[in-house]
Amino acid sequence: MTTTIKPTRTALIGIIVEDRESVERMNSLLHEYRQYIIGRMGVPHPNKPISIISIAMEADGDIISALSGKLGALPGVSTKTIYAKQ
Repeated sequence: MTTTIKPTRTALIGIIVEDRESVERMNSLLHEYRQYIIGRMGVPHPNKPISIISIAMEADGDIISALSGKLGALPGVSTKTIYAKQ
C-alpha cells in the first residue's frame, strides 16, 4: 500500500472576534489544531470591544481551510487566510 504525503503550506489566518461568547469554542478549535500552529498573537482593540488574532500555520491546505472555515462559522468571528507563495 502506497501512502501519499500531501505537501504542506505556510499560512496566516487573521481573526476578528466581536462576540466574546465564541472565545471558548475558538480556543477549543485552536487547541484541536495545535500540532499545525507555529505561533499565535492576540491583541485587544484599545477602543472597541473586539480582539484581533493572527495564527501562523504549517499544514496541508485542506487542514488550513478546515480550521479557517470552522473559526469563521462561529458567531461574531470573521477570518481571512493568506498563503505563502512557496
